[in-house]
Amino acid sequence: MTEYSFETLTVEIDSFVAEVALNRPEVGNSMSPTMFRELGEVFTSLDRDERVRAVLLRGNGKNFTYGLDLQAAMVDLGPHMAGGLAGPRTELRQFIRDLQHQCSGPARCRKPVVAAIHGWCIGGGIDLTSACDVRICSSDARFSVREARIGIVADLGSLQRLPKIIGDAATRELALTAKDIDAERALRLGLVSDITEPGDALIERGRQEAQTIASLPPLVVQGVKHILDWQDGKTVGDSLDYVATWNAAYLASEDLGEAVGAFFAKRAPEYKGR
Repeated sequence: MTEYSFETLTVEIDSFVAEVALNRPEVGNSMSPTMFRELGEVFTSLDRDERVRAVLLRGNGKNFTYGLDLQAAMVDLGPHMAGGLAGPRTELRQFIRDLQHQCSGPARCRKPVVAAIHGWCIGGGIDLTSACDVRICSSDARFSVREARIGIVADLGSLQRLPKIIGDAATRELALTAKDIDAERALRLGLVSDITEPGDALIERGRQEAQTIASLPPLVVQGVKHILDWQDGKTVGDSLDYVATWNAAYLASEDLGEAVGAFFAKRAPEYKGR
């Protein structure tokens, strides 16, 4: 079942999981300004969609994404690149800020996002997947923070999020060399948490992971994501105090009663998000 219609994405919702696929396979799912805009829109919508408790993000075709569609981007960038006065510079900055906001859609979405990565995941693909909560890949996956090769400082999230995922040293290595790494290296670094066989095995593994998340009490899952995001830069003591306040407000729920009742009745719980 789907009620979403996009030019560069496909979206389907089933059993509380929304499956979002990058859908420009003829150009390696390269990320055009339209795709960035639609990514921002879809994650804003899925955040509000009560049918959705988890999201699976993947790519159609042979690759997850080649990254930024330079040809399409230059059409939009052109007017902002001319001249050196404050006006065009301000417009260019806002253009970049808009792309940052759109690429951060998975991070802003309260529903956890699982990224299933195959083939190439380059540049903007790293920006996008680093904003996700869980990343898995197939054995044919290849990753590259490649912006330095084309004269750009990566500016859509990789330099900000990767140090928290793979550490400062590994981030510097990947960003300063613009090298390619394979799935095994990505797993060792912690960029992904699991590797599958290529093809359907990756999609099925991604669906299983998203469905596992969706089977849990949705307000609790959203609370876990919120606490993990909120505590960034805070002390352990600050985060413990905040989560105590959070649970004081949200612990009493119908889902908690359902969890306890299902445990004693030895049946599967049916969570309602209330």
